[in-house]
Amino acid sequence: MNKKIRTEAVDHLLDAILSLENREECYSFFEDLCTVKELLSLSQRFEVAAMLRSHKTYLEIAEQTGASTATISRVNRSLNYGNDSYDLVFKRIRK
Repeated sequence: MNKKIRTEAVDHLLDAILSLENREECYSFFEDLCTVKELLSLSQRFEVAAMLRSHKTYLEIAEQTGASTATISRVNRSLNYGNDSYDLVFKRIRK
């Protein structure tokens, strides 16, 4: 894990996120916290990751999500060399 992101401020934010109890609370919190563009960018990256795990091609992903090849590559790098957190989440939400 990148030690640069482990700060007291990030801990505080993550604790706030973990306190949310349902999707409506998440919508409200993230709408207040992020711009629409920021939230859509985060959700796009998550969709890209899911599609990469489903063995979709970069072209298919770009066409369906509007993500740039740079974004797709960045997400792919995280999937292959990151902390395996995407796979952890995909496993949990499949249940």
